Amino acid sequence: MNHELKQKPDLSFWGLFNLSFGFFGVQIAYALQSGNISRIFSTIGADPKSLSFFWILPPLMGMIVQPIVGVLSDKTWCRFGRRIPYLIAGAIIAILVMCLLPNAGSLGAGNTALIIGAVILMFLDTSLNMAMQPFKMMVGDVVNEKQKGTAYAIQSFLCNLGQVVGFALPFLMSYIGFSDDASHDVPMSLKMAFYIGAAILIICVIYTCVNVKEMPPEKYAQYHGGNEEKEEESVGIVELLKDAPGNYWRVFVVQFFCWAAFQFMWIYSNGTIADTVWGTVDPKSADYQTAGNWLGIVLAGQAVASVAWAAVLPFIEHKVGLKAAYGLSIAIGAVGFAIIPFVHSQALLFLPYALIGCTWAAMLALPFTIVTNALEGRPHMGTYLGLFNCAICFPQIVAGLLGGYILGLLGEVQSNMMYVAAISLVLGIFSVSVIKTKE
Repeated sequence: MNHELKQKPDLSFWGLFNLSFGFFGVQIAYALQSGNISRIFSTIGADPKSLSFFWILPPLMGMIVQPIVGVLSDKTWCRFGRRIPYLIAGAIIAILVMCLLPNAGSLGAGNTALIIGAVILMFLDTSLNMAMQPFKMMVGDVVNEKQKGTAYAIQSFLCNLGQVVGFALPFLMSYIGFSDDASHDVPMSLKMAFYIGAAILIICVIYTCVNVKEMPPEKYAQYHGGNEEKEEESVGIVELLKDAPGNYWRVFVVQFFCWAAFQFMWIYSNGTIADTVWGTVDPKSADYQTAGNWLGIVLAGQAVASVAWAAVLPFIEHKVGLKAAYGLSIAIGAVGFAIIPFVHSQALLFLPYALIGCTWAAMLALPFTIVTNALEGRPHMGTYLGLFNCAICFPQIVAGLLGGYILGLLGEVQSNMMYVAAISLVLGIFSVSVIKTKE
């Protein structure tokens, strides 16, 4: 048994980059999902009040699957690695369901099509979560504390770059000539966007699998303490959560309010801008589909803003501290949500969504930096991070359950849900104040 832990060596830029490159492909798929799910289900017959219910199954499955992936990958040591086998399995399932989802309307009619689409969506989000989580775990496994912020910053950059591509793909497919006709089914332009996204995903995952070699058990033990028998001890989830550091739960609360806000954005943005900018609420209309394509470009602009904010966030954090930087980022997004209903110009839509992008950048980088630092030196990191995925899934489930009810209270005007998102972020700002940081 090693009594003195070795310090993990510094990795080169390309070592850090290769660890996360597959994240780029996963985020393209996530962008296609989050930017177009409401559009797909509206087109095949869902009414606005029921839209939020289609967003419940995916995070519910993620909340179940991610802790399982964390527990199993903590115990997996094979020729392909520790986390990578789960990355490969998730990616393979993801590319299959990505090709099926935009064709849900062709697999049934009426409520049957909606049910089939919901099941496919459930598998899509499950597989993408399975493919995404190993990247965060591998950073915890092999990156030292000094470089961890850089590693997650690279992930944030690749995430936002992937989102730019994923959000823009439907608009680009329409621009090069694929049909936007939605009178009978989901437009071919949107279907092609999903097909191309699936192809990019598998290429990116293959790149990471070829260029990343995970630590063997003996080497891992030298850097993380104890031995593999100790690491593999069976510890119940309840016991692990009882022993979780305080910041684990404090960040969980902040994440709840942030992810609920973004869930409302993803569900209701298409209907909001179709109404406020194009003056239509009919999903079969040409203007509604045009609004959907333009929303992709606006969300791509949001992702660009996220990249820019992620680049300056470390400097802001250095000047004012982590908590202030975190709270400021969330506050900027709250302002963005609050002004969306007042925007009636295509071009001006970029402003509020860019402000929201600042919150997104902080949500991707800061929580995992805080949590993995709090968990440093503890066994079962993969399990903890898998459980922490509940901070992403649970608020989405709550938002999905309550979204239709809240929309009804607000007169079934989808733009009013942007105010609800703004209020949720304000609650997130107050929650940041309870986080404890090292001086």
